[in-house]
Amino acid sequence: MTDINPEAQFDNFFALFEQPVQFEINQDSLDERLRLLQKRYHPDNVAKSVLDNIKAQQQSEQASALINQAYQTLSAPDSRASYLLEVANQAQNLEHSIADLDFLEDAMQMRIDLDDAIEDKNRLTLQQLDPQITERLATQSERFSSAYQSQDWQIAIDATQKLKFLVKLSADVTSALDEVATAEHSDDDDLYV
Repeated sequence: MTDINPEAQFDNFFALFEQPVQFEINQDSLDERLRLLQKRYHPDNVAKSVLDNIKAQQQSEQASALINQAYQTLSAPDSRASYLLEVANQAQNLEHSIADLDFLEDAMQMRIDLDDAIEDKNRLTLQQLDPQITERLATQSERFSSAYQSQDWQIAIDATQKLKFLVKLSADVTSALDEVATAEHSDDDDLYV
């Protein structure tokens, strides 16, 4: 194995993972390709004789880091949308504030509900928030996909900004549910002490 640098072999993350350059991806295919790339490029999996060469080891480490970054980017809808806009040279306005007041009001209410549920350790409220966020993520994903296909960059950017907010909110709900479950399990353990 002489060339272990995927950067030299692939133009972008979609090419690296053999995915079409579009918003919709096949997660199973992405996961399968990740395993193949890790097997091929991970420093621990490169032949020992190649690892004796410091440059080859560094290339292997860089390749592994690039593969992981590409996988993380393509796996999440917000980062995948941002990356697509970047590839299309349309990412310059992504950092602007969201101007949709209805979305902001709805988002603020969900954030307040989340914060209250965390404070109260209210599993039911957290479980109710999860599908609401998932539904909004699906709506914004569809908006982005349609706008990207028709090259309506303003809508694509707006949908991406909203996806970023919703993905963060979803991660916070998941984290809170884990914390509540851990606290409940800990309380159950205390009963047996």
